[in-house]
Amino acid sequence: MSRIKTENPKSKVQHSKLFYWLPPLVWMAAIFYFSTDSFSGENTGSLLYDIFHYVFPSLTYEQFRPIHFVIRKAAHFTEYGLLALLLFRAFRGANAIRWRWRWAVCSWLGVVVYALTDEYHQTFVSSRTGTITDSVIDILGGTTALAALWLMRREKNEKNDG
Repeated sequence: MSRIKTENPKSKVQHSKLFYWLPPLVWMAAIFYFSTDSFSGENTGSLLYDIFHYVFPSLTYEQFRPIHFVIRKAAHFTEYGLLALLLFRAFRGANAIRWRWRWAVCSWLGVVVYALTDEYHQTFVSSRTGTITDSVIDILGGTTALAALWLMRREKNEKNDG
């Protein structure tokens, strides 16, 4: 006769390390793919220009170029902001504590290392160039996301204490 276990609904579900580490690893693989020829400025530019030109028929490609530049830099900023948050979640794991500086520093260092190696990778892709400027934008995205998370945690703690 088999026994059926009943769980206390208030008990926390324990997840494996893979549950926490798979998302940042998958996102890093996506960033690596974004650094290939498929997502070069030429490829994304023509696609985005077609979309913008459909919405704004009088838009010339010369007018679109600065828009494309901003979109590409915003993508750098955003993708590394997300990476920082996913790394923080992985370092935190199932811990009930919401914030530790060690997790934030480890996440930030992960962003820095990955940003620099990603730009280095791009130097080997024929249609791409690796630039320190893009690495700085990547790092700023990660830093901003971690700072926003810290501010939200701090604000939440102040509300709970007050």
